[in-house]
Amino acid sequence: MVVVRRKDKKGRVLLSGESQRKDGTYQYRYTYGGKRETVYANNLNELRQKEKDIQELLDAGLNYAAGMIDTIGLVAKYVNLRQGVRYSTRIGYQFVSNILERESFCRKPIRDILTSEAKAWMKKLFYEDGYGYSTLTAIKGVVSPAYRMAYEEDIIKKNPFDFDLSGVVPNNAKPRQALTDEELTDWLDFVKNDSTYRKYYDEFIVLLGTGLRVSEFCGLTLQDVDFHARRIWVERQLARTRSGKYYVEKPKTKNGVRYIPMSTEVYESMQNIVQQRYSGGPEIIIDGVVGFLLLDQNHRPKVALHIENELRWCMKKYQKQNPNKKLPTITPHVLRHTFCTNMARSGMAVKNLQYLMGHSDVGTTLNIYTHSRYEDVAKEMLNINVVDTNTEQKKRKIG
Repeated sequence: MVVVRRKDKKGRVLLSGESQRKDGTYQYRYTYGGKRETVYANNLNELRQKEKDIQELLDAGLNYAAGMIDTIGLVAKYVNLRQGVRYSTRIGYQFVSNILERESFCRKPIRDILTSEAKAWMKKLFYEDGYGYSTLTAIKGVVSPAYRMAYEEDIIKKNPFDFDLSGVVPNNAKPRQALTDEELTDWLDFVKNDSTYRKYYDEFIVLLGTGLRVSEFCGLTLQDVDFHARRIWVERQLARTRSGKYYVEKPKTKNGVRYIPMSTEVYESMQNIVQQRYSGGPEIIIDGVVGFLLLDQNHRPKVALHIENELRWCMKKYQKQNPNKKLPTITPHVLRHTFCTNMARSGMAVKNLQYLMGHSDVGTTLNIYTHSRYEDVAKEMLNINVVDTNTEQKKRKIG
């Protein structure tokens, strides 16, 4: 029996599943998940590259089902399923993936990974490779949900990364500290009176007086500032990719869309920012948004890096001029942290503070951003009259 092999118009033998269409293009048909699928290509070389990619996916699927996929492949599968994530999240995924690629541990089949081995790997990254606690948290924050996915689909019997990292390695991450009243006064006085950096004073006042995330501040437009009602409307963040492309996205949490009232200081600083804003040319439109409040020296919208640099430059000059009055590193997040802590110390109800901060979980407001100091505790405790001595004396007289 003679087997006749199908050929294309150029006389090249076509493989199983391949065919040439009437218009000269090519197609490849295959079965995946019990369904017939088809891919198309302009030429045979392009089609066969697609076939190769498809086969790799099919092989990976078989390996995944058998638990033979490794941690690198598992994380890649998990990341590919995460659609619509933020640019910063994608960068984080890539950062973790780059670390995994260098680790021999991550090439073992996931079905063979024990919790003790996962813990030992975390220790190795910390003690031998020198990764900090924050980096390990980022790695575990991607690897653990990937393994959870495999567990929920019955690929593995247990998620080996389902453990508390702080019980495996010490938490050496530096806790965020709010600026003290004295530190804040020293620093603001310096900025306000410095001939070079006082132009940034109003921006710092707004961050300190609103608790805005820096990317939310950069995302504000002229239309978002209501001077009549003395409030700011927050509904977006402005950021920029490493390649320099601007993009607009929603606030970090669903509660991030909110109004923020303006104090007298913030109101005045906002007026200064608007009055000094360049308005002599066409406005840049980014994802349909126009009229951004903060512009750089080239009249383009500012992003977080601009304000981070402003703070760093100010800090450098301050420390040089005040060697005996050291300040902690001041970042936009430290200003947000300071705002939240000061609001809490002033007695603001926690649900109101949660609203202002745009937190989705009140636990974040309580556990991360607010810290008690001995001075605050002592002051409040001594103002509370636990025992009413007059009442006690009355009881004795009656008795």
